[in-house]
Amino acid sequence: MATVTAPAPRPALPGILRHRAAHKLLLLALAAAVLVPLANAHWSSGSWPHALTVDLSGPLGRANDWIINNRDSSPLFLYFFGYISNAVVLSVRAVYLVLLAAGWAGVTAFGALVAWRVAGVRLAIGTGVAFLACGLLGMWVPTMQTLALMVVAVLTSVVVGALLGLAGGLSERTDRALRPVLDTMQVLPAFAYLLPVVLVFGIGVPAAVLATVVYAAPPMARLTALGLRNADPEVLEAVESLGATGRQRLLTARLPLARKQLLLGLNQTIMMALSMAVIASVIGAGGLGDRVYQALASVDVGAALAAGIPIVLLAVVLDRVTAAAGEQTDASAGEPSSNLRPWLYALGATVAVAVVARLAGALDWPSGWTLGIAEPVNRVVDWMTAHLYSGVPYLGGTADWAGHFTTWVLDPVRDGLQWLPWWSVLLIVAALAWVIGTWRTALTAVLAMAAIGVLGVWKPSLDTLSQVLAAVAVTLVLGFATGIAAARSDRFERALRPVLDVCQTMPQFVYLIPVVALFGVGRAPAVAAAVVYALPAVVRITAQGLRQVDPAALESARSLGATSAQQLRQIQLPLARPALLLAVNQGVVLVLAVVIIGGLVGGGALGYDAVFGLAQGDLATGLVAGAAIVCLGLMLDRVTQPTERRTKKGA
Repeated sequence: MATVTAPAPRPALPGILRHRAAHKLLLLALAAAVLVPLANAHWSSGSWPHALTVDLSGPLGRANDWIINNRDSSPLFLYFFGYISNAVVLSVRAVYLVLLAAGWAGVTAFGALVAWRVAGVRLAIGTGVAFLACGLLGMWVPTMQTLALMVVAVLTSVVVGALLGLAGGLSERTDRALRPVLDTMQVLPAFAYLLPVVLVFGIGVPAAVLATVVYAAPPMARLTALGLRNADPEVLEAVESLGATGRQRLLTARLPLARKQLLLGLNQTIMMALSMAVIASVIGAGGLGDRVYQALASVDVGAALAAGIPIVLLAVVLDRVTAAAGEQTDASAGEPSSNLRPWLYALGATVAVAVVARLAGALDWPSGWTLGIAEPVNRVVDWMTAHLYSGVPYLGGTADWAGHFTTWVLDPVRDGLQWLPWWSVLLIVAALAWVIGTWRTALTAVLAMAAIGVLGVWKPSLDTLSQVLAAVAVTLVLGFATGIAAARSDRFERALRPVLDVCQTMPQFVYLIPVVALFGVGRAPAVAAAVVYALPAVVRITAQGLRQVDPAALESARSLGATSAQQLRQIQLPLARPALLLAVNQGVVLVLAVVIIGGLVGGGALGYDAVFGLAQGDLATGLVAGAAIVCLGLMLDRVTQPTERRTKKGA
């Protein structure tokens, strides 16, 4: 009788090699085995070879000189950029004069009435208190300057973004063409927008408004296009069957169906515009941002906080009002005729209050109704400097912590990255990007990293990268731990929500105030500000991803006797993997934005080059640093953003 032999077990190695990620890494290793010896033979190891750099200082310097010499004589500036500049100045001045004519009572009444009609009594009271607090802090006039700049910048951003989104939503070809442009605009940190705009428009309000428009228009464009593409096809088909033209389908079906996305785009545009309007104070925008910038320059934490609080209050009010308007879209979709009534009522009440205030001679905020907090805050800061900055028994102090973090974390990471051969950095980037995405993703990331070397800023970019990696590591540890706790406890999540709301609405610039007070200046404070800025997004995305895990899977695990820790480790975290990867991606992008601004408080590297180029009007230094920041952000985005196919398969 024939014997049946069992098949021999397969060796482990081929099974590993059949894994998609291992297959990619093997191919990359084979390519490296061929290319690395050639690279060493031609350019050797170590830092980026000088032979592969391109010196742009000459062409950019000549371009800088040409712009400066021809700004007052060239027809391009006189009859194009000049008209744009004048239109912006006149618009901002008109809005500012209207706000001053309404007076503090009229503006407060208008804001409270609009908030009441949109979101109810609680938000109306909060809005009124927020405006009154701006006056009590002695910041009424700077607040109105910032608000005037915001109104013009937001309206322009909404118009530009809506037009771009309309083109992208109605045409797939246009959407593909716009996508890389919008990607670059969103990856580029806000600070890098300022230098080219200043060269064309000079220091002042026009440059600030136009830089804000460039920064704030992309979310409106993206969400408009998304809303138009995701319109219910059955509704569109029904409208088309009635003989509607393309324009009628757009006006009667597509835009109404995309209303919620449009209002969300408005909300995001307002928040980004406020953040940029504050940063634009560096180029003469005035208002609250200028007060913060001047106070930070002199390390006057009290004055910076007095101007920073109105910025936060303004951001929270605008965020709540626009978010509430978005939540009302479904309820008011069938009442288009009633949408103008609250605005007319609010406008009428504002006019009445302004007239009464003018007759009473009380348009300006009363000088006796101010509360000076700068001196008490500075006394607190002095106490903190004396007692917390250093010399705390057994714990050291905040300055000691910053010094230890710099010595034990930032310096080793920076030195390690700069010690690596240039080709090994490109290989690491290629491996990470290809494992998480496709070969196109890896090629984009490698080319972006190589472009940094070609620009001649390899070492400063690795310095910035070390700060980003350190900040991201701290952000992810704290964010994942807090997000898990929020997902597992409703009480903790409710207590945490207002803190996250405030942190997410604060402009980037404001985060520098507390870290300077606690840690002084240097790279560690820049990292601390980046962590605080990126943490809320990571916490929210993590908690939401864990809460959206299929309840049936958790119930099945509980029925099998799995403990709470086992459910988290074996069920929730694996199923929430797409959300966790998104949290990593958002954490990286947000950290990079603030690490660059950290150049204002001693962060150094690319942030310092961008600040120096802006302060000195040095196009070569500032623009090269800005381009390197774009490349670094693009590389980090591709390395941490899985493709849709990869996420779904979850290989």
